[in-house]
Amino acid sequence: MRSSDDVTDDGIDQRFRALLEGLRTTIPGVMVLFAFLLTVPLSSPFTTATADQRASYYVAFAAAGAASVLLIAPSVHQRVRAPLTGIPRKHLGHVRIAVHLALAGTVAAAVAIGAVAWFVTSLLFGVIPAAAVAAAVLGFTTWAWFWLPVFSFRTEDDGDSGYGDRP
Repeated sequence: MRSSDDVTDDGIDQRFRALLEGLRTTIPGVMVLFAFLLTVPLSSPFTTATADQRASYYVAFAAAGAASVLLIAPSVHQRVRAPLTGIPRKHLGHVRIAVHLALAGTVAAAVAIGAVAWFVTSLLFGVIPAAAVAAAVLGFTTWAWFWLPVFSFRTEDDGDSGYGDRP
């Protein structure tokens, strides 16, 4: 029986490619959010934003920027390594680092989405509804992005997860 650290070069490359494939669907969403945030200070209503609204905007902006950098990093690793050592990854540690970068980017994206939810709702309806909406968005994001994969899919042989995987 192989340990999780005993993986062939092909297995390591396959894991890395699977991670990059997943990031191809995540990165465009974060980039659209970041692009939206770049335009906000240029709009006239932004000049009337309160200090709390500006702080929330900046948290969203910084988190979206960090998410962009972290989520793109594994694909940059691919391009940087290609001319040096060839495209295949040789170490499981490289895949682990890429996964940690992707997870950190996902957390930063969740923070950005929550901060944007607070910012926009506070502009439209005030601080109390904004807090409720931001909490709901962050709770839903935490459930969908983190709780489900960690607790609903703990092992490969769990059987029915309760989400329609029965024939």
